[in-house]
This record gives sequence, structure tokens and C-alpha cells, in this order.
Amino acid sequence: MFSVFDRNKTFKPRRRTEASNARYEVHKLAHEVLKASLDTGNLREAVKVPEGYDVNDWISVNVVDLFNQINLIYGSMCDKCTPESCPVMCASPKYEYLWSDTDRYKNAIKVSAPRYIDLLMDWVDKKLSDEDLFPTMEESKYPENFRPIVKTIMRRLFRVYAHIFHAHLDEIVECRAEPHLSTCFRHFMYFGQLFSLLPPKELEPLKDVIASL
Repeated sequence: MFSVFDRNKTFKPRRRTEASNARYEVHKLAHEVLKASLDTGNLREAVKVPEGYDVNDWISVNVVDLFNQINLIYGSMCDKCTPESCPVMCASPKYEYLWSDTDRYKNAIKVSAPRYIDLLMDWVDKKLSDEDLFPTMEESKYPENFRPIVKTIMRRLFRVYAHIFHAHLDEIVECRAEPHLSTCFRHFMYFGQLFSLLPPKELEPLKDVIASL
């Protein structure tokens, strides 16, 4: 099975909105708004739903973009995150994450950070590719559990940021990628907070980083 973080393959985002997609215009608009907000330095504007657009469409395309952002960030330094350097998925010794899902790992298990992130990204990718959860056709309706699923996706993606900040920030600084990491994380946080997608307790590992933003 192909893994998101197969080190023998070229790394690239796994999920895109195709031009043939009926909701492609929302995706295109999200990118235009983000670019304009970056130019003005006001990322808070980038996450607001434009007037006249469906909020679930907006959340859907933005979650895909946030997934791709963290994909690229971790992918750029995943060779530094190994079972030897990171035998536990954590955000400092105080916060350790165990993996579980409803398919292969129904009971929570302890795995290395790269294995955890590998499982996490494949799990998110499958959710985003599920037409029943993230419909692409305009006539399709979002399921009743759409927001809970999005919250779980956001919570799990946050853990990747938490691990990077606590375990790999020196490497990010060394390759001069800290400004990009900061911008992507601010975008992620503004979006998550605006739509109440991130439980406050989950944010504890990065509370100082969040306060500095």
C-alpha cells in the first residue's frame, strides 16, 4: 500500500480539487483570498466565509488546503523524523499521543512519531477522498457528521504541528523554513478557532507558541 510518507517516492500533496469538480470555484476563491490576505499580512481575513458562499463548502476546501500545507512541511523534513530520533509520538515529555482508528487499530497503540504521522496522514487522506463525507458534486449534501469528522481531522493535524514545534524546530530554523511554518500554523489556528474546530485542551502543548502569534 502506498504511504503518504514513503521515503522512496517523490513527496507531494495527496488531495486536490480538480477543475471538473462542481465546487472548484470555491477552491479557486479560497486561494485568491489567501493570497490577498498574505499580501496584506491579515490571515484572519483568509479564513472568513465570503458572502454568498456555503459554509460547509468553505470548510471543506480549506481543510484540504490545510492538509496539503502540513503535508509539505512535514515532508520537507521527514527524513529527520525517524523511529530512532523520535521513538514516541509526542509534543514534549508531557504530551504523548497513541494511535487508534475504527479500522485497523481499534485499541490505542504506542508507535514512533513517523509511524504515527504516516497512519494519521493516510487516515485523513481517506476521509477527504470519501465522497460521502466530502462530496464534490454541487447536488450532493454534506452528511450530518461532517463537522465532527472535520474536528477530528483538525485535532489530529494539530498534533503534527505540535510534534514539529517540540521535536524539530531547530531543523526548521536551520533550513530557514521557520517563517513558512509560522504562516501555515497561523492560518491553521485562525481557521480552527473561527469555526470552533479545535478543543482548547488539545492546544495545551503549543499554548506558548499560540500566545506569541
